[in-house]
Amino acid sequence: MILNQDIEIIFVEHILASIAFLISVLSACFSSGRIPSHIPRPPYVKSKKPPGIASGPEVHDEKGIECMRASGKACCPSSSVCWDFSEGAFLIISSLYMPVFTSTAKFHLSSGESGAVSAVEPGITTDEIDQAVHQMIIDNGAYPSPLGYGGFQRVSRVLEDGDIINIDVTVYLNIPSRFWVVFNAFTYSTDCDVQGYHGDTSATYFVGEVDEEARNLVKVTTECLDKAISICAPGVEFNKIGKTIHDHADKHHYGVVQQFVGHGVGRVFHSDPVVLHYRNNGRGRMVLNQTFTIEPMLTIGSINPIMWDDNWTVVTEDGSLSAQFEHTILITNDGAEILTQC
Repeated sequence: MILNQDIEIIFVEHILASIAFLISVLSACFSSGRIPSHIPRPPYVKSKKPPGIASGPEVHDEKGIECMRASGKACCPSSSVCWDFSEGAFLIISSLYMPVFTSTAKFHLSSGESGAVSAVEPGITTDEIDQAVHQMIIDNGAYPSPLGYGGFQRVSRVLEDGDIINIDVTVYLNIPSRFWVVFNAFTYSTDCDVQGYHGDTSATYFVGEVDEEARNLVKVTTECLDKAISICAPGVEFNKIGKTIHDHADKHHYGVVQQFVGHGVGRVFHSDPVVLHYRNNGRGRMVLNQTFTIEPMLTIGSINPIMWDDNWTVVTEDGSLSAQFEHTILITNDGAEILTQC
C-alpha cells in the first residue's frame, strides 16, 4: 500500500528530473529541421517507396493501448515528452503549453480561413508552419511520420487572409521499456515493448478574416467527425461511419471527397481497415482494442480532386473550398476513446 504523500514525492521527483533532462534535450536539438540521434526512426525512412497499407487490423493488448495513448498525446502542442536515459523512463506532461500546432509535413490548403492557432496568420508560409511543427514533434521525443515516407517532398505556399488550412500531424513514438505519463494532474507508468507506435490527427484552421461560407464548412466538417466517432463501438459495421458522415454533409449540401480515407494506425502508419467517409456497402466490423483514424474531407463544390505536376499537391476540380478533421480512436467496451484529443 502506497500513501498519497509517497505518491506525491515520487511524482515531484520524476517531474524535476524529467524537466532537467528536457532542457538538455531541447538545447541539443534546437536547430530546426534536424532529427536528434536519440529519436528512433520508423523502418520505412530509408526507403524511397511508400510502404502502402499493411494487411490486418491494429488490435492491441494492454501495453499496446498505453503506447498508443502516449503516441496520441505526442501529437499535441500541449504535451512534452521526455526520455530519461539514466532510468529508461518517458514522461509526457500534457499540462505544459507550447505555442505551436497539431501537425506535420503535409498540408491541404484552400482559399478560406483559420484562427484557432496563433501562429497561423496571413503572410507566413506553410514551410514556416512545417518547421515549427517539426520542432514541436521532436521536442515531444517523437519522429514526424511523413518525413521520409516514400520520398515525397514538401511544397510551400504563402498564407493569405481568408484562407483555411488543414494541419495534419502524424508522429512515430518509439517508447522504451518504461514510461511515465502525466496528464491533467494524473500520473501512471507502464511497460512497453521496444516498438514504435504512430499517432495521427489533423484540424482545419482559419487564416485572418474568413467569410461565413468557409466558417460553416469547417463547422460542419467537425460535426461530421464527432458524429462518426459517436457511433463507434465493438461490433459496429465500418460502413456506418460513411453513412453518418454523408448524411450530415447532405443536410448542409456539402460534398464528401471519396479518394481520401481513414485507416488503421498503430505499429504501422497505414493498415487495414480502409475507412470510407461516404455511403458504401463495405464489410467489416469494429473489434475491441482496435485503433484507426476517421478523417472526413468535405467540399463546398466538386468532390473530384486534381493532382498537380509535383505529384503531391491536390486541389478540388473547380477550385472550391475543402476542410478536413481527423482523430485516431481506440475501440473500447463503452464505445470509442479519442487518443489524439489535445
